[in-house]
Parts: sequence; C-alpha cells; structure tokens
Amino acid sequence: MLARLVLGFLALTLLAANVSAAEGPSSGQDLKAAIALQGLPCDQVINSKRNGDSDYTATCKDGNRYHIFVDSTGRVVVKKL
Repeated sequence: MLARLVLGFLALTLLAANVSAAEGPSSGQDLKAAIALQGLPCDQVINSKRNGDSDYTATCKDGNRYHIFVDSTGRVVVKKL
C-alpha cells in the first residue's frame, strides 16, 4: 500500500515537472516574479518575447517594458526599457 502511494506521488511529481517544463521560463508568472524580485512595478505580463536562451522581453499591462536575462555570472538581470 505504501509503495503504491509513493509511486503515485512520484508519477504526479514527474507529470507536474513535465507540464512546468513545457510552459518554460517565459510564462508570464515567472517573468512577473523576476520583475517583482527586483522591486520593479508590473501588475500583469500581457506579452513576452523570447530573444534567446534565458533572454526575454516582457510587456506589462501597466505599460512598463522590461528586458529579463541571465548574465555571464548566472545572475538574473531585469532592465527597464
């Protein structure tokens, strides 16, 4: 019984990971979180464009636009456009 529960939990975890990977890091919520962690305003990401690997441009509902990317040191950088 415990083995079935563990296998079921593992299957759900893998499924959730696959769904998350399919959405990718460009989902509006992930970009919004990156912007918010930098202390910048963004009420909702309404449009995003993938410029390259770990490099995005996001447009917020309030009109703010941001360039979000990972620099050479692995740090997430958010620049207002």
